[in-house]
Amino acid sequence: MAPIDSDTLHLSTRIDRPVQDVYDYASVPSHLPEWAAGLGRTVEHRDGRWFADSPMGRVEVVFAPRNEFGVLDHDVTLPSGETVHNPVRVIADGAGCEVVFTLRRRPGMSDEEFRRDADTVTADLATLKELVERGA
Repeated sequence: MAPIDSDTLHLSTRIDRPVQDVYDYASVPSHLPEWAAGLGRTVEHRDGRWFADSPMGRVEVVFAPRNEFGVLDHDVTLPSGETVHNPVRVIADGAGCEVVFTLRRRPGMSDEEFRRDADTVTADLATLKELVERGA
C-alpha cells in the first residue's frame, strides 16, 4: 500500500436528514455505542463524566457543549493519559446534511494504523447515516 500523504484526513458522509435531527442524535453520549463502535461498545456516565470501553482500553470522552453550530468536537483521553482532540461538524446541505470528522495522525502512528483508524471512522459514519436515516 502507498503511504498516506497527509497527517490529517477529512472523512465525511452525507445524511438525508435535517442537520438538527443528526446533531440531536449524535450529540447524546449515551448513543455512542449504537453508532461509534470504533470508540466503544459500552458507555457509562459516572460522577458527571462519560467513559467508554474502547479497543484501546477504558477512555474518557468529553464533548463540546451543545451548540447551534453543529460542532460535535470531542476529546478522548486514552489509558496512557494522552488526549486526542477529534473535530466533528454536522453541516447543513439542502434538506440533508454532511457529517465531517477530521482524523489526525497521532505521533508515532504508522500508515497502517492511520488507515485502520480511517476505516473505523468511515464505518462509524456509515452506521450513523443508516441509523439516522431510519429514524433513530
